Amino acid sequence: MDNDLFTVISEQMKGFSKGHRSIASYILTHYDKAAFMTAQKLGQTVGVSESTVVRFASMLGFEGYRLTAVQRIEVTNDRLSGGDILEQVLTRDIEKIRLTLEETSKQAFIGAVGAITSCSTVYILGARSAEPLAKFLNYYFSLMLPHVRQIRNTTTSELFEQLLRIGENDVIIGISFPRYSRQTVQMLEFAKSRSAHVIALTDSSASPLAPFADDLLIARSDMNSFADSLVAPMSLINALIAAVSISNAASVRDSLERLERIWDEYEVYSSTAPSEAAEPK
Repeated sequence: MDNDLFTVISEQMKGFSKGHRSIASYILTHYDKAAFMTAQKLGQTVGVSESTVVRFASMLGFEGYRLTAVQRIEVTNDRLSGGDILEQVLTRDIEKIRLTLEETSKQAFIGAVGAITSCSTVYILGARSAEPLAKFLNYYFSLMLPHVRQIRNTTTSELFEQLLRIGENDVIIGISFPRYSRQTVQMLEFAKSRSAHVIALTDSSASPLAPFADDLLIARSDMNSFADSLVAPMSLINALIAAVSISNAASVRDSLERLERIWDEYEVYSSTAPSEAAEPK
């Protein structure tokens, strides 16, 4: 937030609707917190709809509300200080999973599973803090499906090169949460232009990934510290993995049986039983 935004809001305040005045008043009074909030969260806080917040931001020419890493630490101290941090953080994560279950479209989830199990190649992209989610999904999908590719996070030109052959028989799964990755948005837009099936895993319908999604999977993400909480997105990814394995049970079973033989042959995993120490003589 900066003085330009304050000036714009102050100058236009008299002409705002009731809902827009509520948003403007909150921003002017609590700019440090409003800077981080998603449109959905800000709407809940002031008692207006998410779409009202989106229209308000668009009217002023601003895309959203974000905090720097340093400001995030300050807000975290304000939210969590004076209590049991372990209990507060875990309770917040439980609530995000509950809200994700309520808000994620079952139809979109079923559509995503069907597209994944029937496509030629699955491309997976997650940048920055979403990259571990992409790696996790890639690991398990690679055990179950014949053609899975995780897009490496590199320069934009090299990202396009990795998607050079994507087409109408393919699926791309893009994962991004605030702050959204510009590269992920660009790659989904490109995949959409090539008629690929686009699955977006993000935090709301106002996400910049949403316009390109054939199946939009919404998972709540929030700030528990300067790091984002990705518990709910991970839970949704686990559900995807489970559903794909069940839909493709015979093939998955065959692949895992062959893997188990390889793992045993090359002793990939250590024995769970403790080794027997030699008896002292």
